[in-house]
Amino acid sequence: VQLQASGGGLVQAGGSLRLSCAASGRTVYPYTTGWFRQAPGKEREFVAAIKWFGGNTRYADSVKGRFTISRDNAKNRVYLQMNSLKYEDTAVYYCTGSMTIIWSNIARAASYEFWGQGTQVTVSS
Repeated sequence: VQLQASGGGLVQAGGSLRLSCAASGRTVYPYTTGWFRQAPGKEREFVAAIKWFGGNTRYADSVKGRFTISRDNAKNRVYLQMNSLKYEDTAVYYCTGSMTIIWSNIARAASYEFWGQGTQVTVSS
């Protein structure tokens, strides 16, 4: 499975961006997709995840109420709508996927088999 993230950019604090993750290749479901981010000098951290079937979601506490993860099964895409962006949201955002992950492990980067190349999000204060 190949994952391609897009939609990053430069935005002022308080603004919005929508990231997109396109999946191609072998797409056999069930499939869980997530977003992680990594700021300079920091470890990669969990942002959000969604089950392909059922649509269960989970968010990091730092983005709850501001970010929304969603998927379009027909287009093999997962989106991350980011509102009320803060300076501390600045990072490279990665989409990731797993065929085998169990829900209790979705916040662990090591649990995912597939990673996209990342897209830069920069929030100016």
